[in-house]
Amino acid sequence: MSDTPFGFNRPGDGDDDRPQDPFKGMGGDMAQFADMLHRFADMIGAQGQGGASGGPLNWDLAKNIARHQVVEQGDPSIVDAERRQVEEALRLADLWLDEGTTLPAGIRSPKAWSRSEWIEQTLPVWAKVCDPIASRMVESMGGALGGAGEMPAEMQAMAGPLIGMVKQMAGAMVGGQAGQALGALAREVTGSADVGLPLAPDGVGALLPAGVEAFGSGLEVSEDEVRLYLALREAAHQRLFAHVPWLRAHLLGAVEEYARGITVDLSGIEQAVQGLDLSNPEAIQEALGGELQLQPEETPRQKAALARLETTLALVEGWVDTVVNEVAQGRLPESVKLAEAVRRRRATGGPAERTFATLVGLELRPRRLREAAALWRKLTEVRGAQGRDAVWEHPDLLPTADDLDDPDGFVHGREIEGLSDLDLTNLTNLTTAAEEDEAEGSADAGGTSGAESGEKPDEKPDDEPEDPGEGDAGSGGQGPRS
Repeated sequence: MSDTPFGFNRPGDGDDDRPQDPFKGMGGDMAQFADMLHRFADMIGAQGQGGASGGPLNWDLAKNIARHQVVEQGDPSIVDAERRQVEEALRLADLWLDEGTTLPAGIRSPKAWSRSEWIEQTLPVWAKVCDPIASRMVESMGGALGGAGEMPAEMQAMAGPLIGMVKQMAGAMVGGQAGQALGALAREVTGSADVGLPLAPDGVGALLPAGVEAFGSGLEVSEDEVRLYLALREAAHQRLFAHVPWLRAHLLGAVEEYARGITVDLSGIEQAVQGLDLSNPEAIQEALGGELQLQPEETPRQKAALARLETTLALVEGWVDTVVNEVAQGRLPESVKLAEAVRRRRATGGPAERTFATLVGLELRPRRLREAAALWRKLTEVRGAQGRDAVWEHPDLLPTADDLDDPDGFVHGREIEGLSDLDLTNLTNLTTAAEEDEAEGSADAGGTSGAESGEKPDEKPDDEPEDPGEGDAGSGGQGPRS
């Protein structure tokens, strides 16, 4: 009896006892085909449950793709020595920042993260940011494919389950793109706050030793100094996120509002699905193989959300730059070089800009960051650290986009046209006099309040004694009238 397994011998090849692979004719081997089927089943199963977040985007798939990317490039686990170095740097950074800002420390739990841990820990916030645009993308793609070939109504009813699967595949595709973006970002970040958003859990401040090492490469600055400078930036971000209670919701809300106004350019997909045979999985896969183009709507609401988001992110980063550079001066010999490295990283399109462009169609403008830093420096010179930090007490006190263009006007107050010669002292005196007149008028009105409240003194003769209990029952506890 032949030892050749059943089904792996071609007809007429009786002299060749080597196993043959029936899947080679399909462009691959059996192991690849089985692996493809297994991943496809997992993808559909996870997407059918909405992924880990219950939203339109398959975040399980996104996380796996992102982690696979960083592991491919090398992502060693954090050793105890690295963990101690990061924790000590973050604690020392908070001690130094106590002298530079009135906001108290925001880090309760200093952490050293690997790149995979960064993905795991920040994923909940990314899901909150990206789900609005992911929902629009999945629905748009499903609608485009559902109308492929202008099928008759009965055909659409029969294809309903398949169209539902196409939507699941669209969600998986969007999840794949998000995973690629987060994987690329994880290889470049140095901490949890590089993007300017509160990505870490409450009270957590983190540095990535691998990211710190990559940032300092080629700067000819000691690794300890690079780590401490980046720890100052991380700790400064966490002070804002922890002690400006409205900032977290303000930032994330602006991102979500902007994302809701994004449209999806489906021209490439619509062209690909013209006459598409929905019974052909290979054709569907090819149609979904390209990247989507995100296009912002030019509406007043969209522009307002974009302006608010860009301005707030610029103010956060500008405040961090101002406080950190002031504290580092005189303590870190290479602080100027390190600050310039941060600015150069932004100017060349850092990870934040690319990730926002990929995930929510937003590109940040580094020009706003420089202007925001100039405004905070001017505010510190004029009002001191306490006056500068007091601006964060309420969102209505924050500088606007116009204030970034005119920092002197914000710091000193702009002249109002037609009122430049107004004597503010006289205005104050007039206001005080008006308040005194109003107080006197209230006192006079109080003297007649009894008559105005419905009492009629003429109803009783002056010599008639009053009811002894009337004073207790009268309105306002006025007592007997004299």
